[in-house]
Order: sequence, then C-alpha cells, then structure tokens
Amino acid sequence: MENKENQKLANLSSDGVKKPAKPSTSNDEKAPDSSDNTTQQKPKVSKAKKRKKPKDSTAPRHPLTGYVRYLNDRREAVRAANPNLSFAEITKMLANEWTNLLVDKKQQYLDAAEQDRVRYTREYNAYKQTEVYKLFMQQQNEKKLKNVVQGQPVITKEIPDMDFGNFDIPIFTEKFLDHNKMRDSELRQLRKSNTDYEQQNTILQKHIENMKDAIAKLETEILQQEKNNASLQKHLKHLRSTLTNEFSGVKLPGIKEMATQQNMDSYMTNLHSVLLENSSHYANLLETVRNIVGRLEFNG
Repeated sequence: MENKENQKLANLSSDGVKKPAKPSTSNDEKAPDSSDNTTQQKPKVSKAKKRKKPKDSTAPRHPLTGYVRYLNDRREAVRAANPNLSFAEITKMLANEWTNLLVDKKQQYLDAAEQDRVRYTREYNAYKQTEVYKLFMQQQNEKKLKNVVQGQPVITKEIPDMDFGNFDIPIFTEKFLDHNKMRDSELRQLRKSNTDYEQQNTILQKHIENMKDAIAKLETEILQQEKNNASLQKHLKHLRSTLTNEFSGVKLPGIKEMATQQNMDSYMTNLHSVLLENSSHYANLLETVRNIVGRLEFNG
C-alpha cells in the first residue's frame, strides 16, 4: 500500500498536477510517421448509377431522330464491310457520313423523323387520356408519398423490370461464350427487324397520306356529280312536262292511254315504235309529231 501511495505522489508535480506519462521507447510502439499518411489512399465514393424512369408498357413508342434512323439503316452494312472495327469506331464513321450526306438524301430521314414525331405527339396525347396512364401516375405518386413518410429519399428514376435471360451460366466457359454469341445474334436480328418495320411504317404512312388525298379528291368529284345529277333531273322534269302539254291530245293507234307525266317515257317509246314500223300508214300522225317537235323549246 505504501509503495502505491509513493508512486502516485511521484507522478504529481510540485503544484499537485499530474505529470504526463513518458512516451514508450519500445520498438513495438513507434509514433506514426508522417510519410505513412501520404501512402494511405482515400476511400472511393461509389457514384450512384443512373436509373431509367419506369413507364407503362402500353405507352406509345418514342420517335426516332433523322440521325438515328440513318444509323439504323447503315450500321449493319458498315459492320459487315468493317468487321474488325469496334462499335464506337463504326458510330464515328457513320457520324461522318451523316455530316457529309447530300441535302436531299438527309431530308428524307428528317421528313420521316418529323412524321414520327407527329405520330408520337398524337398517340401520347391520346395515351394521357387513358385510364392506364392515370392509374400508372397514381401508383408513382403513392410510391413517392410512401418513401417520404418512411423517411426514405424520393427516387424519381427507377430501373424497370427487364428479363435479361439466364445468368446462372459460369463465366469464361464455352457455354457462356456461346450464350453471348447467341444473344448478340438475337440483338442484331432484332435491330434489323426494327429497322425494317420502321421503313415499312414510313412507306405505309406515305400510302395513307396518298389515300387521304385520293379520298378528298373523290369526295369533291362526288359533290360535283351530285350537282350535275340534280341539274339533269330538273331538266328531265321540265322536258316531261313540256312533252305532256304538247302530246296530251295526240292518241296513238292501238293504245288507249293518253300522254301524262307519269307514263311519258312509255308513251314516247310506243310513239317511236309506231312511226318507225308504219310511218307510211300514219302520215297524219307523223306530220303532227313533226309540227309539235318543231315548236318545242327544250331550255329548262
């Protein structure tokens, strides 16, 4: 006990303050060297990956620009002619081609892109009026509200659910390489099919525009024809009325009915037959008809 009390008193200074302990001179406990701090690397801060905004599967397809359309048309041909070039090199080559493309040729792609943009605007405006769009937006708003209530950050962009196939294949194996080749072949085929469909859609769109123009032209011609028919009907009615007034007193041989507006067509047919077959026997009737026709006025 006395040894412990003596040791405590030795550690105190003359004014009663405890003396600082002497640093250990052991080789195992060295002071950190400033040079060691320079070699220490700062921890890397991982950047958050960009996430795509979710969308409804029934939403209209986004329009393609003229430049993208040109790339889709030319990519496979350039890749086949330059199999050793990377994707970035092929894209750079196509960008140079697009820059130096003739104005009329480039305008074709720009016109197709404009038609696609008009299509997208029309379809998207209609899509926003659907119940599917309203339900989708309601679900997104409810999800944001739920994150706020739970104290989680609101994520405005999320990765959509996508099926990339089976990833249970061990890497760097023949099966893995064959799987990648098959996937690459499928992607190329899909890109080619997508390009073909877009070209077909452009052609069909032009056909639709031509059909609309033809329909408008036919409607105009129909209206004009209806006006002509109405004019002819009016003239025919006036002609029947005039013939009825002139031939009302002329009786045909062998026919009891007299000329009226209702039977004028058959009356004139019978009159023509009688005069054509027996004109010599009915000279008086022929002379009467000539006199009537001579004083007729057919202007309706």
